[in-house]
Amino acid sequence: MTDYLDTRGRIFDIQRYSIHDGIGIRTIVFLKGCALRCRWCCNPESQSYEIETMTQNGRPKTCGQDVTVREVMETVKRDMPYYSRSDGGLTLSGGESLLQPEFATALLMAGKDLGVNTAMESMGFAEYSTIEKLLPYLDTYLMDIKHMDAAKHKQWCGKENTLMIENAMKIAKSGQTQLIIRVPVIPGFNDTESEIAAIARYTSSLPGVAQIHLLPYHNFGEGKYTGLGRPYPMGNASRPTDEKMQRLKAAAERGTGLYCQIGG
Repeated sequence: MTDYLDTRGRIFDIQRYSIHDGIGIRTIVFLKGCALRCRWCCNPESQSYEIETMTQNGRPKTCGQDVTVREVMETVKRDMPYYSRSDGGLTLSGGESLLQPEFATALLMAGKDLGVNTAMESMGFAEYSTIEKLLPYLDTYLMDIKHMDAAKHKQWCGKENTLMIENAMKIAKSGQTQLIIRVPVIPGFNDTESEIAAIARYTSSLPGVAQIHLLPYHNFGEGKYTGLGRPYPMGNASRPTDEKMQRLKAAAERGTGLYCQIGG
């Protein structure tokens, strides 16, 4: 029988010493491949599962490598002293980790076997039977809900949101992980008080869910599109002002009982 540490998957980056995407200092493993095509995606090199070449600072950069769980855990082990001082740990991101379910599950299992906190940033775009298998090894599920309107979600992200909305409720009802809802605040897509309030109302209906995070749009990934020879879908859209984010925060908290945080 193959050791689960020999499970292979495809990643495009490992980011160390991060203070986002979970509590404390994190090691973030970025898995390659995504089913959505969100216009504001800041990691366009994550979208295709195929290994690509991106021009960065005038030089070619290979985006994608095949690794084993064992190899990833060598990096995690080196970072463990930082976890113990900050309650940090391992976070999976992407792309959409659920498109490599065996690899994602094995990574989380390995994290728990090392005794570290585990988190996953995910849109929940998979059959619940897939999600269910990794929940026992997941401390925190950072789940995106981008919009409550299925048609607008499909227009901006490439697919409807029905599966993801349903999975959020199933994950919450399972009680197996801390579920936190995150909302990227995108100009022209969901940056009105009524749209944010609608997401917050749904979030407040999820059993045991007490937090919603609003993540302001930024264009930090624009240069990656240039490096991949692709146009930047968001054009010259601007980051929401601090004043606007505070209004949206108030709209999310109003009447929901949720704690709303700006930023991840």
